[in-house]
Amino acid sequence: MVPTMRMWPVRLGWTCLSIARRSWSSASSPPTPLPLRSRMLLLLVQHFHDVEAIVSWSSWLRNWTLQQKNVYYSYAQKQFGNNAAAAFYILNLKGGFRLAGQSDWFRPNAKGKFSLDFINFSDLPIEEVDASGTVINYMGLNNLVSQQKLRFLSLRGCPEVDDWFLSRLHIFKDSLEELDLSGCSRVSVGGLAALHHLRKLRKLDLSSLPRLQSPGLVRILLEEVLPHCHIMGVEYQEGLQSTGAETHMEATSDQQTGELSQTNEQDSGTHR
Repeated sequence: MVPTMRMWPVRLGWTCLSIARRSWSSASSPPTPLPLRSRMLLLLVQHFHDVEAIVSWSSWLRNWTLQQKNVYYSYAQKQFGNNAAAAFYILNLKGGFRLAGQSDWFRPNAKGKFSLDFINFSDLPIEEVDASGTVINYMGLNNLVSQQKLRFLSLRGCPEVDDWFLSRLHIFKDSLEELDLSGCSRVSVGGLAALHHLRKLRKLDLSSLPRLQSPGLVRILLEEVLPHCHIMGVEYQEGLQSTGAETHMEATSDQQTGELSQTNEQDSGTHR
C-alpha cells in the first residue's frame, strides 16, 4: 500500500509534463493559412453549381425581359388601332414620340408612368420617335411597321440595335428623313449597307460606332448610294493610317465595297 501511494505523485507529474509538451508543440507550429487566391478558388469550387445556376438564371431572366419589352401589342392594336399600339410600345420602352400635326412630345416620367391622352389622337400617325438608350430590337419593329409617316428616328445608344435591325428599316423607305445611330455598339458596315433603301434620308449620325474599322471610307461609300444625305459624326480621314494610307484605303475600300454590293444583291433578291 505504501509503495503505491509513493508512486502516484510521480505518475501524475509525468502525465502533466506529457500534456504540457503536446500543448507546447501544437502551439509552436500553427497550421499555415492558405493564400487569399487559393481560398477564393476553393470557395468557388465549393459553390460552383450555385454560381452556375445563378448565372444561367440571370441570363434567362434578361432574355425574357427583353422579349417582353419588344412583344407585339396586339391587344392595344385591336382595341385602339395601329397608332395607339405603336405609342404604347414606345412609351413602355421609356422612349418618346410626336404625332403628326402636333408640337408636343409624349414621354414617360422618371418612374416610367405616362399619360394616356394620346389615345384621343389615335387617328394621327407617329411622325418622330426618340428611342435613345432603350432596348428596342429587331422584333420590336413589328409595332412600328404601320407608321408609314415616320420622318425622324433616334436610336442613339441602343444596345440591341444591330445589323439585322438596320436591314429591316426599309419599311420606312418612303418617309424616313433623319436617323441617329450614334453609340450603337453592335452596328457594322454590313448593317449600314442596308440603308441604301432609305432614299428620302437627309441626315444620318454615325458617331461612336466601335465596329467600323474605317469610318471615313464607310462615309464615302454611303454618300455614293445616298447622295442627298448629310452624314454626321465621321470624318473622311478617320480610320486611315498615316503611313501607307493609300494602300490601306484601296484594300479596305475593295472589301467594304464588296460587302455593300453583296448586301444590295441579297436585299434585291429578298424584295423580289
